[in-house]
Amino acid sequence: MSGRREFEMTEDDLKALFSASKPVPYMVFGGVEPRSPRENALAFWRDLGERMKFEWETAEPVTRRPASGCGDRFFTAIPKESS
Repeated sequence: MSGRREFEMTEDDLKALFSASKPVPYMVFGGVEPRSPRENALAFWRDLGERMKFEWETAEPVTRRPASGCGDRFFTAIPKESS
């Protein structure tokens, strides 16, 4: 596997991540519960990884902000191997 690389998600992606991470009020009918905020956030990272071509399980925030100008949209991850 190759080394880590920095990625930047769009502002819309960041809004979608925040939205996916929010708790959802619900009432259970028939024993079916909605996905948890954690499950929604993980699904977001899986989809973003597919779209941006990185291993979604390896995504980590960029820790050198804010002095460097990097905001919440920046993260590092291992790029997917091309086959």
